[in-house]
Amino acid sequence: MSEEPVHTCLSCKCTEEKIPLLALKFRGGTIHICPQCLPTLIHQPEKLAGKLPGIDTTGPVEHEH
Repeated sequence: MSEEPVHTCLSCKCTEEKIPLLALKFRGGTIHICPQCLPTLIHQPEKLAGKLPGIDTTGPVEHEH
């Protein structure tokens, strides 16, 4: 029997055993991020460019408020 992988926050590397993680779909895969790092993903995604390939090229997304 194989063990389930322990997921980690893509930004701070905290594990799901220490803090709740949110699972997000991105470019056909699933990434995990903790609530403390989520504002970085929302407001300063360029800070995650080295940790999340392709995020630095996304640019602003058009959406309604």
